[in-house]
Amino acid sequence: MKDIHRVTTAVAALALVLSLAGCANAGSYWMPGMGPHGMPLSPAAGEQGDINRADRMFTMMMIPHHEQAVEMSDLILQETDIDQRVLDLAQQIKDAQGAEIELMESWLDDWGMPSAAGMDGMGHDDGMMSDDDMSALEAAEGQDAAGLFLEQMIEHHEGAIEMAEDELDDGTNRDVLALAKRIVDSQTAEIVTMEDLLTEM
Repeated sequence: MKDIHRVTTAVAALALVLSLAGCANAGSYWMPGMGPHGMPLSPAAGEQGDINRADRMFTMMMIPHHEQAVEMSDLILQETDIDQRVLDLAQQIKDAQGAEIELMESWLDDWGMPSAAGMDGMGHDDGMMSDDDMSALEAAEGQDAAGLFLEQMIEHHEGAIEMAEDELDDGTNRDVLALAKRIVDSQTAEIVTMEDLLTEM
């Protein structure tokens, strides 16, 4: 009877392990404390214990979003005969979002996540510029370039604000939420500045 009991117990334990493994495989990418493909997160990230899917998605998607804003800023900063206020704003955007990219990349590294999600699946609904949009900005000159930059960056900022507001609604990590709040506040203010510049140019 003892042998039968031991066998029954072992079978039950094995079934439980297999069941848990199946659950992990089904959703391991987003399980708390887990990274891509079920890989454990680094100790620093695991200790936080408050990183959810929204935090990860926001961070991974905001990096390429910011990278495009930096690229747009670089394009206008290379132009001549541009209103200095536009150049100052472009430099401000580049500096702020460049620093935020570094911060978010450090979080992904701590979480054991890929460096970024890339731009796949992102488009004008997220405020992203298309290749044609970027080519148009690159080809524009003088005040035309300044005006196009402002119009595109307003749309770009609006997409970032919407993404940040989604994070504020659904995220849990305090650091990520603080960044989302900063993005909403700073980019809302920059939109007002850009709209004013458009009316004055």
